[in-house]
Amino acid sequence: MTGRQARRGTGRRRLTSRSCSEGAAAIPDKTIAMNRRARHEFAIESSMEVGIVLSGTEIKSIRAGKVSLADAYARIDKGEAWLIGVHIAPWEAGNRYNHEPKRDRKLLLHRGQIDQLLGRTKAKGLTLVPLKLYITERGKAKLELGLGRGKQLHDRRRDIAAREARREVERELAEASRR
Repeated sequence: MTGRQARRGTGRRRLTSRSCSEGAAAIPDKTIAMNRRARHEFAIESSMEVGIVLSGTEIKSIRAGKVSLADAYARIDKGEAWLIGVHIAPWEAGNRYNHEPKRDRKLLLHRGQIDQLLGRTKAKGLTLVPLKLYITERGKAKLELGLGRGKQLHDRRRDIAAREARREVERELAEASRR
């Protein structure tokens, strides 16, 4: 940069991390897909956030919302956690480097978390169920993984009856407040 450019300020300026982050607004977590059947078929005891190992075109499809968690589950095999049955549609603009839609995907967990999940699934008969797939503020795809116990038919009926009773009470309260 010459002296004249420096005085006028027309030279190229280098952006610093401070100047880039000042103008950027915080982006909240964006939910991409939810597994609604999971809460119907399982009583979720606890949940945790896990990362997923993805290939190049998979993250583009996820950001476009082309994901289905309907028949998905997680399994711990040989000391690693795997996500099985998630359908991520192929990226339209992808060519021969496109991904396979229903491949098994590795989950990113610490060793202690894997050991804890393995112990709880073996001892208590719990199942690892994906609940929600979302994009974080930093642009990473994360999965909410729940530890659930399968519901029996009578448990499901009891939940439906309780939900209907709660709705009926809310309707009555709303109607009473209108009068």
